[in-house]
Amino acid sequence: MSITSVGEHTYTADGHTTFYLAAGPEDGPLIVFVHGWPEQAISWRHQLPVLAGLGFRAVAPDMRGYGRSTIYERNEDYAQELVVADMLRLLDGLGAERAVWVGHDWGSPTVWGLASHHPESCIAVANLCVPYLGLDNLLAGALKQVDRTVYPEDEFPAGQWEYQLFYQENFQAAVAGLDANPYNTIKVLFRKGDPAGQGRPSRTAYVRKNGGWFGPGTAAPDVPRDGDVVSEDEARAYAEALARNGFFGPCSYYMNHEANGIHAAQARNEGYLDLPVLFLHGRYDYTCETVTSTLAEPMRAYCRDLDERVIDSGHWMAQERPAEVNAALLHWLATKVGSHWPG
Repeated sequence: MSITSVGEHTYTADGHTTFYLAAGPEDGPLIVFVHGWPEQAISWRHQLPVLAGLGFRAVAPDMRGYGRSTIYERNEDYAQELVVADMLRLLDGLGAERAVWVGHDWGSPTVWGLASHHPESCIAVANLCVPYLGLDNLLAGALKQVDRTVYPEDEFPAGQWEYQLFYQENFQAAVAGLDANPYNTIKVLFRKGDPAGQGRPSRTAYVRKNGGWFGPGTAAPDVPRDGDVVSEDEARAYAEALARNGFFGPCSYYMNHEANGIHAAQARNEGYLDLPVLFLHGRYDYTCETVTSTLAEPMRAYCRDLDERVIDSGHWMAQERPAEVNAALLHWLATKVGSHWPG
């Protein structure tokens, strides 16, 4: 079998099972990719074989509530402290003490949590789209950084984060709309970045006002799939897993801001990160907008060894612009984390 072949694995400890994909030599330097909402391990399909081909042991788990990992039935079972603990268990199951961690979307708060609470488990960390001290430090922190020139407070009190308040206020309705047709939901959500959207409100700002992602009690419309982000097989794989498990678990990540804030306050080193950090901004990511807003400023203050790159991409960066993401990640690994380079 080629070292770039991606294999399927599971690890169970303390009653929790994590399914994960892995490629590369088992004794290669470990790099773990952590996905977000509403994805799966396959979100990193463009990264795993590339890193494996260079000699890394590249791993991507299904997070709790997703794919073939354990599904829980309470909102509070998806707090970041528990999700971080899952990753520490997986690290132990992989027979390693430390890894380079890479996160995206809700995977980013998990990676930030590993770096800030368990730095001994991290060689370095990289995150896409969601900066440090954004969603991992209470929603209130992100609200302070809303660009009020784009989101007037009287029209969008929570700015682009209106959708997160909708989850908190109407959780069952939010989940029902997404569950109604997972395949169409995936096709609506997984779109490439649009330069024409710059300076205009994100669609997430209208979810609360419209009574749901697609309107009150309404399923996602049937739109053409964006082949620049997902193939037909990939869209079906996402949809089949979400149809089997439902959106309850994935959406429950949005229901733990208070618990996550308490956890964030327990960070070591007063929250400062001294290890190497890479952050990739999405130029056309209008929800996690970090290019023109101040959303990334707290990260710059608290990360003492920070590299930043802007990728001409929307939110689904690793899938939309894999070559650019891989190039940025590999350049950083080679220049800033050279001791972890294979061989």
